[in-house]
Amino acid sequence: MFTGLITAVGTVREVSTTDAGRELVIAAPYEGLIDGESIACNGACLTVIRHGAGWFAVAAVVTTLERTTIGLWTVGTPLNLERALAVGDRLGGHIVQGHVDGVGEVRQVVKRDDAWLIDVAVPPAIDELLVPLGSIAVDGVSLTVNALPAPGILQLSIIDHTWRHTTFSTLAVGDRVQLEGDLLAKHLKRLAAPLLTQ
Repeated sequence: MFTGLITAVGTVREVSTTDAGRELVIAAPYEGLIDGESIACNGACLTVIRHGAGWFAVAAVVTTLERTTIGLWTVGTPLNLERALAVGDRLGGHIVQGHVDGVGEVRQVVKRDDAWLIDVAVPPAIDELLVPLGSIAVDGVSLTVNALPAPGILQLSIIDHTWRHTTFSTLAVGDRVQLEGDLLAKHLKRLAAPLLTQ
């Protein structure tokens, strides 16, 4: 489990195909890593399979590649990173599982006053979970839905701190981002489905 508060920005150092899947070596400043722990990489929960000073390795299997942007990551790709929540830590964002629900596409990035507005086209399954001022994780970052300007469009308002401490400053129109809908919204949708079909 994660909070969506990014603790480091890492960089893909190596990419290879192995028996474990698409294997990535990621440069990161973390200390005290152990094999088997979970790290959210742009919001996708991945397992550390090896590590060393200033790096760790993870692998993504076919089903993960089908649901995420990991297949697009190459050497040099910057990644938002977050280690799993420890018992007793502050939950400053919202509950993020690291289970990517879909992929969106950046449609607009504009600076307005003291924030950056980013419009993202989202798949219908994500759009159904969104409400103004609700929560969503985008590339692993816990964010508030700023507005829903059109069907299938999510607008984010990114504050300066988030802009400077995540990969959002590198986003451009056409980039694809990983999305995780709010856990509570997903459960409510599932519970309400039988009532809505009556």
